[in-house]
Amino acid sequence: MVSVSGATVLVTGGQRGLGKATVDALLERGATKVYATARSPREDSDPRVVPVALDVTDADSVAALADIASDVSIVFNNAGAPGTTPLLTTSIDDIRAVFETNVFGALRIAQEFAPILKANGGGALVDIHSVLSWLGGAGAYGASKAAIWSATNSLRFELAPQGTLVVGVHFGYTDTDMIAELDVPKNDPRDVVRQVLDALEAGETEVLADDLTRHVKTILGGPAEGLGLAG
Repeated sequence: MVSVSGATVLVTGGQRGLGKATVDALLERGATKVYATARSPREDSDPRVVPVALDVTDADSVAALADIASDVSIVFNNAGAPGTTPLLTTSIDDIRAVFETNVFGALRIAQEFAPILKANGGGALVDIHSVLSWLGGAGAYGASKAAIWSATNSLRFELAPQGTLVVGVHFGYTDTDMIAELDVPKNDPRDVVRQVLDALEAGETEVLADDLTRHVKTILGGPAEGLGLAG
């Protein structure tokens, strides 16, 4: 169990979309301070929010953030990059760029903040995945989310001895800028975040935030042909 009330929290990609909803929900639950990162951060009118510049693909930027946010006890690995073009027709450089943010960027954050979380009592690391971690057909984005899901499962074991709770979050289409142009049913990001914070406070390690995601989780043991976007 990890209490949000009174906590100091880091949210990467915390000034838009799901990240912004996360910052707002943390403050509503009593977080004392929230570092909200962006590549070009904007000032925030709430004095509890500390905007910080961050490029998760830059090791020096991540290290500088760790120096600034050395008081955190909860870390949200939320920063992400889209990239659902087909793997066979997308350049390796473009695929690598998606992995740099969604996989290696998240791992840079985990590596830099693991000792900080340990020093501050263990706390929690929350990694934002996707139902596309488990479904084929989403190109580089889906492949990168599958990779960070696997990495999160390993981080859970590596961080357990220091008392850090590791939470993986999976969900389908959610109403953010990333998919604003898609005419499909979408989750309310506030509902997704509510479930994540409830899981944190209950000590749970996985969040399946909607019916689609819960269904897909149940069919992972079935034929691989059924694990596609049209499956």
